[in-house]
Amino acid sequence: MTEKNAEPLPFGSQDLRLPDELRGLLREHIDDLRIKYLERGWGGRVGFGERPALIVIDLARYWLDPEIHIGANLDPIVEATCRVLEAARQAKIPIFFTTWDHDPAHPPTPQNSKLRWQVPPAKIDGLFALDPRLNHRPSEKVIKKASASAFKGTNLHYMLAALRVDTLIVTGISTSHCVYATCRDATDSFRVIVPEECIGERCELLHSVNLMDIDIDLGDVMPADDVISHLEGIHQDE
Repeated sequence: MTEKNAEPLPFGSQDLRLPDELRGLLREHIDDLRIKYLERGWGGRVGFGERPALIVIDLARYWLDPEIHIGANLDPIVEATCRVLEAARQAKIPIFFTTWDHDPAHPPTPQNSKLRWQVPPAKIDGLFALDPRLNHRPSEKVIKKASASAFKGTNLHYMLAALRVDTLIVTGISTSHCVYATCRDATDSFRVIVPEECIGERCELLHSVNLMDIDIDLGDVMPADDVISHLEGIHQDE
């Protein structure tokens, strides 16, 4: 077991971390699973197309504040995403953000029985605003969604099609829920690229398993530096 395999993730909720004695074993097992899937013809690379866009999923206080019941320490995800954002802005590619379309009048769904939303009316102001570190610009579309996927019930697909986008760079939170759902809905129409340091969530186990699933089945998980290098190449070609 390598030291790297034994190191905990630098983000998430402390009470949802893997036990130290299991972390290395799990990561070794995931690496072994990846090899076996590759042998079965899964996990090929889609690569970048010619017209990428970037989406930043749910980097708002409600999910980033550890004092809120659903929040966690995800500062490393925000910081890495800011690096990719800067490269995307330099390359002048389309940029989209998402946040929750909170509406107390929205009829409950069966899924509400699985997750009890706790949003005190007195504290609603600013909970779903984008983190100021993202330095959101007026020209960058903010999509308010009521489902996990950025595509479900929104016009994201139409906007991407109108811009002739063929590659969607996916960042944000959380790996096992909104990121995964967005990648799942994107993969039939777009190449999906996931900068590894730019996605995360509260639970170490769910992050690790779903990250592998995304890489095997939905898109290319790669270092953020590689994504930035590609975007810098687009900027230099202008």
